[in-house]
Amino acid sequence: MESQISKKELYKIRKEELRQAKRKAAKPMLWLGIVSIVMLFAGLTSAYLIRADNGNWKQFNLPNIMFISTALILTSSLTMVLAQYFIKKDNTKATALFLAITLLLGFSFFYTQISAWRELTSQGIYFLGKYANASGSFLYIIALLHLLHMIGGLIALMVSLTKSLLKKYSSADYLGIELTSIYWHFLDALWVYLFLFLYFYR
Repeated sequence: MESQISKKELYKIRKEELRQAKRKAAKPMLWLGIVSIVMLFAGLTSAYLIRADNGNWKQFNLPNIMFISTALILTSSLTMVLAQYFIKKDNTKATALFLAITLLLGFSFFYTQISAWRELTSQGIYFLGKYANASGSFLYIIALLHLLHMIGGLIALMVSLTKSLLKKYSSADYLGIELTSIYWHFLDALWVYLFLFLYFYR
């Protein structure tokens, strides 16, 4: 009987050690992913500038709705900060509320981006086809890749919100929210960079 109990205890210890090891690796892995995304967009924007200097480059105006997109994602970073602030105070209701608001703002950003693409096509800026130009193709690729990374952020927010509603987080353990927050703020900063880049170099 003692042998069986000790085996169970040993299993629990090993399980906890594995869980702690995963937790320690989570942040470095996230930052590694962020660095790779930065390199991707740095390469894209560099290629954009090189191609623009080669001529046959159609100038375009950014749709006004992109300013709304930018305001939405900036606001979502603020609500994400508030969610993290309240979980540190063990206020799970406020945490869930601000996670939900952040998620709503994220979906709103997504919607306004799609709307911006519709406005661009009405300007004659196409991704592909005989009327397409390299400037439009680069613009769509950059915006689309950012949105694809946004999907990951929205999924992370939904997971964090669900766990928050189930009271899985506390001031002593909120790693999931912290990781989501880091990634979300990164997406925010990345969009601001891309928006300013496209605004001044078009």
